Amino acid sequence: MALTNSQYDQIMRTYERKQRSARLGLEEKKREIYAAVPELQELEETIASFSVKQARLLLEGDPSALHILKDQLEKARKKREALLQGAGFSMADLMPVYECPDCKDTGYIDGKRCHCLKQAAIDLVYTQSNIKSILATENFDTLSLDYYADAPIDPTTGRSPLDNAKLAVAACHSFIDRFDREFENIFFYGSTGVGKTFLSNCIAKELLDSGHSVLYFTSFQLFTILEKSKFHQDADAMQQEDDLFTCDLLIIDDLGAELTNSFSVSQLFLCLNERLLRKRSTIISSNLDLEKLFETYSERNFSRIISNYLLLKLTGADIRLQKRTQ
Repeated sequence: MALTNSQYDQIMRTYERKQRSARLGLEEKKREIYAAVPELQELEETIASFSVKQARLLLEGDPSALHILKDQLEKARKKREALLQGAGFSMADLMPVYECPDCKDTGYIDGKRCHCLKQAAIDLVYTQSNIKSILATENFDTLSLDYYADAPIDPTTGRSPLDNAKLAVAACHSFIDRFDREFENIFFYGSTGVGKTFLSNCIAKELLDSGHSVLYFTSFQLFTILEKSKFHQDADAMQQEDDLFTCDLLIIDDLGAELTNSFSVSQLFLCLNERLLRKRSTIISSNLDLEKLFETYSERNFSRIISNYLLLKLTGADIRLQKRTQ
């Protein structure tokens, strides 16, 4: 994802703060440990002094200096571990705690952008903090099946609202578990307020928490970006269009709520087809049933979805209305 210099600097300043926080946290922890285990600080100082001495001997041509140093360091490690355990600490307490242990809050792994930096760029460019605040309340921990009844039976699925919901939740967990191994897509459909967006958000949170890049757009927002890119040659929109094709997971919410025309139909095909070719997962939610989907978005789009997406229908009463009457 392309960033301006100022955007990049802004993000990297946050990484500098993270690293500084990790260092300060470690220093505070060490003070606590040294106060409880004075022998440990003495051991650390002795080893540091000995290491300098052996390094000097090695530079002066003493071939045995390195072997002696390794032997002493191993003895010190065992003694350090015994001292820590005796006081109720562990070796991990002498290590800094990073927000991202993979890159150690540097943003890079072997010279390449870490997953956390990629998502930081997405968060900045798309101002997706609003979705993150939503994910704090809409996730698997807050998911409740109490709003789904065990009747009536939906004729198209042969299941009750509760059974449809249970099946969908299980499919969401499976989608997450297999995300890095198998290429899959999901199409949630059903009437308003039956939990389609909620389940999309549940998946988004789990994948964000595991370091994947996730982009969320309503269908209106999606087609606005594509329109600006195609007709106005807007530089930001052109970059955003590329991001639509490359992010780990794209969520298109409320497909069908936008003003549908030949442009949106053709651009939907472009987006879906491009992500299929790149094997990038997509989740779509829509109030449209399959017949209306076919009528609205053409046979080509319908074929792409039917052939490449797991179709999950949610049924039942509007959950938002149920909550208001509680």
